[in-house]
Amino acid sequence: MSGSHDDDAFPEEGLDDTGFDEAPLEEELRQAAAVLDPVPAELRQIALGAYALHDLDADIAELTFDSLVDALPVRGVPDAPRMLTFRAGGVTVDIEVTGEGLIGQVLPPGPARVEVLGGPRAARPVTVDTLGRFTSDTPPTGPFALRLRTDGQVVVTEWLRA
Repeated sequence: MSGSHDDDAFPEEGLDDTGFDEAPLEEELRQAAAVLDPVPAELRQIALGAYALHDLDADIAELTFDSLVDALPVRGVPDAPRMLTFRAGGVTVDIEVTGEGLIGQVLPPGPARVEVLGGPRAARPVTVDTLGRFTSDTPPTGPFALRLRTDGQVVVTEWLRA
């Protein structure tokens, strides 16, 4: 018996512990799911877009303030703009979301490019001025995030709903 091993301890690929081949059953279940409960094309496109936006070198900016959660409501102001603050390392991004678009500022100010990411749509670049301010005249209509590129850093905010 020396030099031999129990073949049952190492089942062949695709076989379970009892020797049953799971691959055909798995394929049949995939086909049934594709017919009975298909992934909507828009959701598939959003998933592909989110994966394409994945940047291993990017710092994720943490949401540190959201006026919908953290601020006290102001009496007499029914449609106050949403204020958001994101931080990643030494970079802060303040954003005001209105019905007309986005107004924001990157601190510390410096050369930067901001892109508004919005699901399957192409990223919309916006110009950052010398004081770190930027505007976008297109209001986000669904999930959105910002990607900020400075000279040596890429920062991506968390995804939020407008």
